[in-house]
Amino acid sequence: TGANTGGKSTLLRATGAACLAQRPSHMPPAQMGCYVPAAAAQLAPVDRIFTRIGAQDRIFRGESTFAVEMLEAASLLRHSTPASLLVLDELGRG
Repeated sequence: TGANTGGKSTLLRATGAACLAQRPSHMPPAQMGCYVPAAAAQLAPVDRIFTRIGAQDRIFRGESTFAVEMLEAASLLRHSTPASLLVLDELGRG
């Protein structure tokens, strides 16, 4: 949580990108095999990256924005594993 324009969404997206690109210097490539542009990073390899960013409704199906957000979040949780990265931005604000 934090103030508007505080960089929360940017941090979430950067975390996902860094996790996808990571390659620890002492290990073989984990994901794409790129170096993470950071002074230091310890990210575990992930099997999947799930994202849920933005809000939309399906009004013609009778689903509010909040209902769509909850259904999508439930689907992410059902299909994720302990080794998955879930990037959820502004969940429950619809």
